[in-house]
Amino acid sequence: MNARGQELGRPPAPTGPIPRHADGTVDLGDGVWYGGGSAADIGSGLPKGETLPLLPWAKELRQHRSAHQEEDPTNFCLPAGPPRVTPYPSRFVQNYTVKPTHMYILYEGTIHTYRQIFMDGRKHPAELEPTWLGHSLGSWDEDTLVIDTDGYNDKSWFDHTGTPHTERLHTTERWTRIDKGHMVNAVTIDDPGAFSKPFTVTFNATLAPSGDEL
Repeated sequence: MNARGQELGRPPAPTGPIPRHADGTVDLGDGVWYGGGSAADIGSGLPKGETLPLLPWAKELRQHRSAHQEEDPTNFCLPAGPPRVTPYPSRFVQNYTVKPTHMYILYEGTIHTYRQIFMDGRKHPAELEPTWLGHSLGSWDEDTLVIDTDGYNDKSWFDHTGTPHTERLHTTERWTRIDKGHMVNAVTIDDPGAFSKPFTVTFNATLAPSGDEL
């Protein structure tokens, strides 16, 4: 199933051992991934029975946007921020020959773009210029890649229904590869400007067949 809900005639993703680099680090860059984020509705990633803890103004804005989806920034080839950007094909780029200082994620999606993730232990700058994809710091928690992002602007929509956020948004993504062909992305959303409390949404990604490229 792709981000538009269409059935794709593809073989099932493999279930073999998790690929690793020589130093034991999980290899996320051995192919193209499909899924792992919100496209139609970010609420689809909530645990069963939970609803988005939207503040009243954010709920009202979402209702307006849902009725005016032609205003969606992605219709104008503007970037979708995390986690919306990742239902579409993406590829992780890792440096494994030396201790990595950076990681990149390349996206196909509505606009061909990338994220730069700093892996060298630095902190977020004290003052950040708000951007569509924010400022991302990465680290490993055993086999889970943790991406901490701050410094977002408030222009992107979380999903096609128009779920909003503010510049106070902070996200923590936890990418866990569970076997060769499957990965889970658990994203904690913390934005006191738009939500009454932090919440976590979880999405699944699958490895594309060998030979697929962006």
